[in-house]
Amino acid sequence: QVLSHNLYTVLCIPHDPVALEEHFRDDDDGPVSSQGYMPYLNKYILDKVEEGAFVKENFDELCWTLTAKKNYKRDRNGNSVISHQDAFKLWCLFNFLSEDKYPLVMVPDEVEYLLKKICTAMNVELNSCELEDYLSQEPQGQGGLTVWQFLDMVNSGRFLRGIEQEAISMAVEEVYQEVIEDVLKQGYLWKKGQLRRNWSERWFMLKPSALSYYMSEERKEKKGSITLDKNCCVEVLPDRDGKRCMFCVKTLSRTYEMSASDTRQRQEWTLAIQTAIRLQAEGKKSLHKDLKQKRREQREQREQRKAAKEEETQRLKQLQEEKERKLQELELLKEAQRQAEILLQEEEQRRRQQHEEMQRTLEIQLREAEQARASMQAEMVLKEAEAERQRKRILELEEMQERLQEALQQEVKARQDEEAVRYAQARLLAEEEEKLKQLMKLKEEQEEYIIKTQREKQVLKQEMENKNKCLEEAQKQLEEVRVNRQRVDQDVMAAQRKLRQASTNVKHWNVQMNRLMHPIGPGDKRTNVSGGVFAGYQPLLSRRDSSLK
Repeated sequence: QVLSHNLYTVLCIPHDPVALEEHFRDDDDGPVSSQGYMPYLNKYILDKVEEGAFVKENFDELCWTLTAKKNYKRDRNGNSVISHQDAFKLWCLFNFLSEDKYPLVMVPDEVEYLLKKICTAMNVELNSCELEDYLSQEPQGQGGLTVWQFLDMVNSGRFLRGIEQEAISMAVEEVYQEVIEDVLKQGYLWKKGQLRRNWSERWFMLKPSALSYYMSEERKEKKGSITLDKNCCVEVLPDRDGKRCMFCVKTLSRTYEMSASDTRQRQEWTLAIQTAIRLQAEGKKSLHKDLKQKRREQREQREQRKAAKEEETQRLKQLQEEKERKLQELELLKEAQRQAEILLQEEEQRRRQQHEEMQRTLEIQLREAEQARASMQAEMVLKEAEAERQRKRILELEEMQERLQEALQQEVKARQDEEAVRYAQARLLAEEEEKLKQLMKLKEEQEEYIIKTQREKQVLKQEMENKNKCLEEAQKQLEEVRVNRQRVDQDVMAAQRKLRQASTNVKHWNVQMNRLMHPIGPGDKRTNVSGGVFAGYQPLLSRRDSSLK
């Protein structure tokens, strides 16, 4: 109940004790664990929080009060480098710079960044080597430090040795205001009034959203504020009215003139105000949140490059091992090659001996072959002379065969001509019979018309004349057909004469062939023997003579 009441109060939420009683009604037997309290915290407290409705510093102080008593321990000797309030501010800085995962840890880069800012505020240089040694000695130093380990490290005095506690407190306060309260810059400036136009010294404090000014650095009495947006700008002014190092901040409604103590301060103020205007134009509320995100991205890129480098190293190592293995295999192959060369030389020597023996055997066989070749050449000469006689005889027979084929082709052509003439004669006879039939039919029709049309004789006389004309024309055509038939008969007789002449030629060639037809033997003299190679042609020719007859 006390914890919930304090959270309600700090977060500016109306307290609801009834809901608390209702939620934990069934858990009266024992204490509530963290896991048991989380559902109530999320539903009835955190879900009702509105952004900007509460003071974050008060909420941080409540969380510090709840956690520091149990976890924060001072130096083992009872001494402490930093005060309790400074430890709280460092706790807030740790929460801001830690990674966004639970449990919260601050990576070594962020630890070094925070310590460097504190040392820079005190004009002291941080010993990075000593910090690396300290982080390497810690069990979890490489992965990051928890907030209590970080506070123990600061309280150990290793990095703030010989520095007074007051100076440390001022440096922590300056870093706290810069990082947590988003104070980009603060200090005294001279400001020119708008109405009275006189110059007054004011304590200015620059944040990303506004440039506020107070009567003094205690910031108890606020005199005014300049709201900054993307339409504002800062310009350097020349010295005048007895003031030097002047600059102005221009807004849409007014121009504020100010004077710094020296040129360096004027440059720092103008750069800081330009940074605030740039953040407003980019829609960012905090400079250090943006810087923290950029540092995180750089770390991620560095880790990716490191991982890629390690992967490349591993790959190179594998390639080296593969290369060594290949070299070993190459040595083995070279040894095997030497053994193979020795075996090859032995094999070559054995083959050379076998080749010499085979060459001697081949020479003997070659001499025998030469002798056989000489005897075969003598036989070949005799065979070629005999073959030449046979070739001449074959040429004579081939020439005789060509002449017989020409005579047969003439006989076949004569038969084809005879068949064509007979076909034309039959066609003319058929046309003559058809005309005779048409003539008889016309005569019959004429007689019928004469019998039936006696009374219409005068009317049909003209038609009869036409029919007579047709009949005369048909008789003329019949005469022409008879003349054509006589011409065809003459052609048939001429074809028969050609056929008889061809038969006579065939008989003549048969007589010539019978004289030449007899078998030829090697070394035999030419004798008159009937029959022979073409003896089978005689009965064929006699059959053709009978058919021609």
